[in-house]
Amino acid sequence: MRTNFRMQRLFVDAHLSPGDSVEATPEQFNYLVNVLRLNEGAQILVFNGREGEWLAELSFPSRKKLLIRPREQTRSQPPAPDLQYLFAPLKVGRLDYIVQKAVEMGAGLLQPVMTQHVQGKITNLDRLQANAVEAAEQCGILSIPAVAPPVKLRDLLDGWSSNRRIIFCDEGEESHNPLPLVAGIRETQLALLVGPEGGFSQEERTLLRSLDFVTPIPLGPRILRADTAAVAALAVIQASIGDWR
Repeated sequence: MRTNFRMQRLFVDAHLSPGDSVEATPEQFNYLVNVLRLNEGAQILVFNGREGEWLAELSFPSRKKLLIRPREQTRSQPPAPDLQYLFAPLKVGRLDYIVQKAVEMGAGLLQPVMTQHVQGKITNLDRLQANAVEAAEQCGILSIPAVAPPVKLRDLLDGWSSNRRIIFCDEGEESHNPLPLVAGIRETQLALLVGPEGGFSQEERTLLRSLDFVTPIPLGPRILRADTAAVAALAVIQASIGDWR
């Protein structure tokens, strides 16, 4: 069942069941009361990433306290997406964008990867997690992907399980069409690796291409920005061997 996009959706980090009450945080209070101007008895949809989506009613026991009361479940909790998104950090504005788009496109884990040519850096994991939550709220998603701490590319590969195939966007591929390469992948556990704005170094490309659990793919005849490449690659994967089928 699809979510009701006419209603406001809100992530709450609390148990949800009929009869429970969840006190709104100051940020949630400000948004619901001062921005949306919702009143006593107004209804919203809430989810916690664990127990599905719930129709909830707002209650004001005092002028500065707001309670969110779940009434009935509108959608059950689906399995969390298994696709992992591995990305070299970009500058802040574009970093926020790729986190949001990865969540919308069905990523189940967001893993920053430090490469030789990386230009951005991760200074605030909470900000990235907040972007993931916001994307889930806006797009009807019920599972919130975790944001892992940054890791160096070589360390990531050294500890990688060969059961999960890494698809990496390689602008050096001779062909332009990624579809035959992606369609030939038989593993069901997948990860997408997208490099920095300067691309992977030759040393990194050689390393990645030497590993049996890595598949390089092109993304067409045009040079794409790293954030555009991420969305394009996620679409190719989901349409070919992912959850769009």
